[in-house]
Amino acid sequence: MDVVPLYFDHAATTPVDARVAAAMAGCLTQEGTFGNPSSQHLYGRRARARIEGARGQVARLIGAGAGDMLFTSGATESNNLAILGSVRSRGRRAHVVTLSTEHRSVLDACRQLEREGHAVNYLEPDAQGLIEAGHLEAALRADTALVSIMHANNETGVLQDIAALAAVCRRHGVVLHVDAAQSAGKVPLDVAALGVDLLSLTAHKLYGPKGIGALYASAAQRAILQPLLFGGGQERGIRSGTLAVHQIVGFGVACQIAAVELPSQAERLTRLTRMLWEGLADLPGMLRNGHDTQRVPGVLNVSVEGIEGESLLAGLSELALSSGSACDSDSDEPSHVLRSLGRSRELAQSSLRFSLGRLSTEEHVQRAVAAVRREVQRLRAVAP
Repeated sequence: MDVVPLYFDHAATTPVDARVAAAMAGCLTQEGTFGNPSSQHLYGRRARARIEGARGQVARLIGAGAGDMLFTSGATESNNLAILGSVRSRGRRAHVVTLSTEHRSVLDACRQLEREGHAVNYLEPDAQGLIEAGHLEAALRADTALVSIMHANNETGVLQDIAALAAVCRRHGVVLHVDAAQSAGKVPLDVAALGVDLLSLTAHKLYGPKGIGALYASAAQRAILQPLLFGGGQERGIRSGTLAVHQIVGFGVACQIAAVELPSQAERLTRLTRMLWEGLADLPGMLRNGHDTQRVPGVLNVSVEGIEGESLLAGLSELALSSGSACDSDSDEPSHVLRSLGRSRELAQSSLRFSLGRLSTEEHVQRAVAAVRREVQRLRAVAP
């Protein structure tokens, strides 16, 4: 029987919380809320009521109103809708600013805009993974229509100062989109206080189901956002398609649980992550990637000098962890995030991303430390 590896990949995907699964199950059978929420009969009205309840739960997690939330298939679609939908609505060529360390769903959407004739600036963060407000302001132009910046980086966990960046955008009348897939439910979020215009979320980072997400859009942005999908006119005509009641209900419950547990989980995960780093830091050539403290709780990204990354991962079969984004796992290229932070190709390829979550314990961290120390020392002993 195969040994189940310890789970250290919460940044990529998480198991569905049992409480979430129970709520979803109630929307799948004839005894439950199975109707099409677009239908006007009793079954449809019941389903629509469940959806609106969940919409409020998702909205409260980020300090938004229920009417500000649009359901999508996940953060990838939310990012594309925010970026393509807002820029295309201008009806003329525009300028966009983003970071070179963004998720592929942002970078590739921006490259599509370039193919359509728009201009995009890909700003480089500093060596800690941060972008200063002054650096952003210097990149803005008279025709800048949109700034898209991730809140918590999916590989390093580094948290951008969204409030400071939003203040720059407001001064210049530029729309700000934030990908908060990795930070929602892990750090406090209030879109009104931050001054964010568009914000992307996904359920599966919150122990909810895969395949469902949301886009927060302020009233001004909803009025102009151009849809990517056309059909039945659901979600105010911005995102057509029959709504997945069970997934949306699960998303809502996941957000409700995350809101309640956020303070205690953030404190616990900060402590466990510190314990993990302290257990590895004294290994020769061990480097932490990204800012020391300005990061989402639970994520630690390290590079090991002089160690071949594939061999290191292969030797850590008792740990379920990654060397970068799950979305780039089929690529042989080193992490574009770490390369943007100034890491060499070799260091980027020798990186490990640990992502802790609700399932993580002190014992798990101790076992991970022991495993990494063992493999690093073994590979150094056999290295030429």
